[in-house]
Amino acid sequence: MSSENLHPETLAISSGRPAHQAGVGINVPISLNSTFVANGPINYGRTGNETWQSLEQAISALEEASATLLFSSGMAAITAAFSLLPHGAPVVASHEGYSGTMALLKRYHAEGRLEVRFVDITNTQEVISQLQGAVFLWVESPTNPGLGVAEVEVIIAEAKKRSIGVGFDNTFATPLNQKPLTFGADIVMHSVTKYLAGHSDVILGSLSTKDPALHARLQDARVSYGSIAGPFESWLALRGLRTFPLRYAKAQANAAALAKKLESHSAVTHVRYPGFGAIVSFVITGDAAAAERVCDSASLIMNATSLGGVETTWERRRRWPLESASVPENLIRLSVGCENVDDLWADIDTALTKA
Repeated sequence: MSSENLHPETLAISSGRPAHQAGVGINVPISLNSTFVANGPINYGRTGNETWQSLEQAISALEEASATLLFSSGMAAITAAFSLLPHGAPVVASHEGYSGTMALLKRYHAEGRLEVRFVDITNTQEVISQLQGAVFLWVESPTNPGLGVAEVEVIIAEAKKRSIGVGFDNTFATPLNQKPLTFGADIVMHSVTKYLAGHSDVILGSLSTKDPALHARLQDARVSYGSIAGPFESWLALRGLRTFPLRYAKAQANAAALAKKLESHSAVTHVRYPGFGAIVSFVITGDAAAAERVCDSASLIMNATSLGGVETTWERRRRWPLESASVPENLIRLSVGCENVDDLWADIDTALTKA
């Protein structure tokens, strides 16, 4: 049966497995090798690893990519993507997004490494107006932590009309909600740390593409910068990926239910939820100190950064100096996990009332 005919749940479980042969284990082993015998497919531990390859194959299947590269972190993957651009290249990117990406782009812009045109990614006409003369469009949708949603197909199509490269951070939506490569994006990035691995125990990133030449350039960047993944982390992430669709479906259903309840809570002034995904951001009636008290007052939900694990976490995002100034001081980003939704709501309601 062709993998093209398989559903995501099946792909997550079946992709990247060893060949079906008598006596062969069904799980890929952890390859703890830095050195390989000459004249084989892998010549050194910085250029390849069997455990990486299995996880890369599985992510490629989910994103409908021809190839995926694993990196030591999401930021390593993002940096590799931008490293391919010429010095001073005009780049269009959202003014709000993952703080690590925003910090990198602002530094590159200040140094003259890139000419970054920051836009409201949810304002399609503004994005299109800034594409003239650009060489690269970086899309994050939904945005982190404001959860703004871009007209993805429209802006990618406009970029491709102008022969502009497109990179896409698909961490929040995941390939279960959108597959940017099918819209014409050139590169799709994941913080594998988050939903794909899903257990808050690894730090990894990935880049997927349909273009063999682009894949080769990104692979050269990974080899040159040495931003490679550890075999054990890769194996853990692959094991986590097997249950990704199940975990994400539960977390997404929980998030939708909690967003609805938050909208009617007297301590909440605004709820941001795009109708899909497992992140809910909301603004409370109090100030930054009150938001911190909310996050510290829960007994079940943890006050912690990062997201996408089976456990529910939240935090006041502006506690981080690198966070965008457009994010309200009293905004709380809630990463919804797989617990019972009634237990989660009781914890949220108690924390809001107590704080």
